[in-house]
Amino acid sequence: MAQETYRRPSAGTHPPNLFEGYKSTSGRAPRQAPVALPHTLSETTGPLLVSERLDSLENDLTHQRMGEPLGERIIVHGRVLDEDGKPVPQALVEIWQCNAAGRYHHPGDQHDAPLDPNFYGGGRARADAEGRYQFITIKPGAYPWKNHHNAWRPAHIHFSLFGPAFATRLITQMYFPNDPLLAFDPIYNSVPEVARPRLQAAFDMDSTRPEWALAYRFDIVVRGRNATPME
Repeated sequence: MAQETYRRPSAGTHPPNLFEGYKSTSGRAPRQAPVALPHTLSETTGPLLVSERLDSLENDLTHQRMGEPLGERIIVHGRVLDEDGKPVPQALVEIWQCNAAGRYHHPGDQHDAPLDPNFYGGGRARADAEGRYQFITIKPGAYPWKNHHNAWRPAHIHFSLFGPAFATRLITQMYFPNDPLLAFDPIYNSVPEVARPRLQAAFDMDSTRPEWALAYRFDIVVRGRNATPME
């Protein structure tokens, strides 16, 4: 039998499967302890994503349509790191988000907010040899989500990271610093308190482009005691 290859996440960092304040978790959380299955050869060897070709504008969400999207243009950048602070090179980083009005470009989103025909809301980037990635996008808006009375999601960007194969996929969310809605959001607060600040990007004045875009830095640590919380 094959041995386990990918390390299991450590306790105390990631949110639990069941969190009372986040209502939809009650319908999808397992009622029994999960059984850890060893990874097989097919999971650890493919399909490989390192060689997947990305288009030149996939990391620029402001130039994927015919015109400029509405909203505040921002730069989101950072590094993908391991538990020792070493870079994770060639990681495939994906993002998806709502537009500046708080609406996703998806038929399932019926929020009473305008769609932006020039903003699709999805992008991909390949981390370089030092684990660095960058996106140009629009700062997303807050939106209601009916989890409880007057429930609003704080502005956030979803992140997906792939290593060499599908079994290495990790998913998380990036929030903006000092957002007042964080105190009321059960998804953010399902994360252990000590790890919540790791989900907030840092405002990065040095990386802003004068008269063009503000910048935020979001480093992603994929494992270890300082790991970024994952869903």
